[in-house]
Amino acid sequence: MTTHRTIRIGTRGSPLAMAQAHEVRDRLIAAHPDLAEPGRLEIIDVKTTGDKILDRPLSEIGGKALFTKELDDAMLRGDIEIAVHSMKDVETNILDGIVLPALLPREDVRDAFMCLTAKSIAELKEGAVVGTASLRRGAQIKARRPDIQVVNFRGNVQSRLRKLHEGQVDATMLAMAGLNRLGMAEKATAALEPTEMLPAVGQGAIGITCRAGDSESIALVEALNHQETYTCVTAERAFLRRLDGSCRTPIGGWCRFTGPDTIRFDGLVVRPDGTGLLETFREGPVSEAHALADDAGKELKAHCGPEYFIMSTE
Repeated sequence: MTTHRTIRIGTRGSPLAMAQAHEVRDRLIAAHPDLAEPGRLEIIDVKTTGDKILDRPLSEIGGKALFTKELDDAMLRGDIEIAVHSMKDVETNILDGIVLPALLPREDVRDAFMCLTAKSIAELKEGAVVGTASLRRGAQIKARRPDIQVVNFRGNVQSRLRKLHEGQVDATMLAMAGLNRLGMAEKATAALEPTEMLPAVGQGAIGITCRAGDSESIALVEALNHQETYTCVTAERAFLRRLDGSCRTPIGGWCRFTGPDTIRFDGLVVRPDGTGLLETFREGPVSEAHALADDAGKELKAHCGPEYFIMSTE
């Protein structure tokens, strides 16, 4: 690239978001060495509503868009050239005027179980209190342990660990990917296999967005794309789109390569109270990943009543 304009990388200000933005910066420099010159790349901390309001569930204050709205607005205003996102926080339909040219290689998709007194969900005491802001995690826990009380529990990785050690809850869960990126994997009591806790759509994947029409930024970012991750996450998002999924609906979806040219997709929907858990899977060629996941969504949607898509009153 011959241009010398500054490429501004927008991100949320949490330690994890910053770690992800620095990873993107480092990968851009590795792919385009001229970007190592002073002033070529700048990381911009964009405050999001989701990071400011921590005392209420996301589903009550606007959903996942609260982690992306300000970044989207900054991009459309031209204040930043690219934005770095945890894909599980990105709404199913990306705003007009914004494109997603690249996903980085996916990290661990599993959920991390964090507890000071038990080694697994099964070992938790009767009536234990588990803190999580995720309806997906909470509903899957209730499906397997109806006695457990699930309470809203938000904040960044560090604040949630502090609350756990203060005894505010008996256990909590985070994404293994986030712990790995922060160098804190040892904080996990156990990594929950997807057969026990199906991950969120896009979990473990970092996405990079640009303004549509910004050909220079798009070209820079496209060099970072990991096609296997892009194929799998795009399929998962097709499943979510078919279900009209949002943070008000406990949905899990995981697509992975099972061979050079084959994938398997697993999908799950459950009522917020943990009842009526529905699961399905598809296997087939990589070229049909999107269609297979979409078809899985059609199947589950046909069996879901409206109560699957209503916010829990707890």
